[in-house]
Amino acid sequence: MMVDAPDILNASILIVDDQESNVSLLEQLLAEAGYTRVASTMNPQEVCALHRKNAYDLILLDLQMPGMDGFQVMAGLKTNESDSYLPVIVLTAQPGHKLRALQAGAKDFISKPFDLVEVKTRIHNMLEVRLLYSKLASYNKLLEQTVQERTAELRESEARYRGLTELASDWHWEQDETGNFTKVLGPVLEMLGIRVEPFVGKRSNDEVTAWNEAEREELHAKISARQPFLDFVFGRINADGSQQRFQVSGEPMFNRSCGYIGYRGIGIELTPKK
Repeated sequence: MMVDAPDILNASILIVDDQESNVSLLEQLLAEAGYTRVASTMNPQEVCALHRKNAYDLILLDLQMPGMDGFQVMAGLKTNESDSYLPVIVLTAQPGHKLRALQAGAKDFISKPFDLVEVKTRIHNMLEVRLLYSKLASYNKLLEQTVQERTAELRESEARYRGLTELASDWHWEQDETGNFTKVLGPVLEMLGIRVEPFVGKRSNDEVTAWNEAEREELHAKISARQPFLDFVFGRINADGSQQRFQVSGEPMFNRSCGYIGYRGIGIELTPKK
């Protein structure tokens, strides 16, 4: 992320000083340096309203002014909620005011009487930082918006995919974090001929079929370890000697805080229909 020289020279600057000679000197200096958007005021009480209206990239603020000093102006500028970065360089002839000004929120200071090289250097450096800060804020806002839009697209896509997989499957299920089923769609009871609970590896006293225990234990281990699985096949032998094979796919579910909230999956019967 870079700031070009034309961007710096096109930055908006406000000069605030009750001495007309200081205002004229700074205006001339900035014009000769190539700055194109320079405004000024000798009334400190106008500064907050002007900044809310124009959102200056830099304010050159004299500290000692009648009626309202620079410290009071900075306090007023801090109430501008749309700008969390206070773009102020204070102008002062009092060395003891420099630290207090920085503590009050100023980003830099220029000593009086003015050293022209120092003035130009500090203004250029301050504007470069200010514009980088603005670019970063804009980039972060754009990134946040892009993430929100992408998240919405993914959720919509996921909803469509889940709808299609449910239509293409014999059953669909969801479990909570304790393993209890919260949603079952499809003829699970009729197709498996058992209660839902044994599907996750729990034993039931009324099972009348012989499951492949190794396969069921492997499936139960995957769910217990919160692992996704795709097209896992397991089977059973019914009381009449017929065999059934089933294929399931599942994945763990997490909330926005990355907390585990359960499983969901789909399944089909592989046994040829008679």
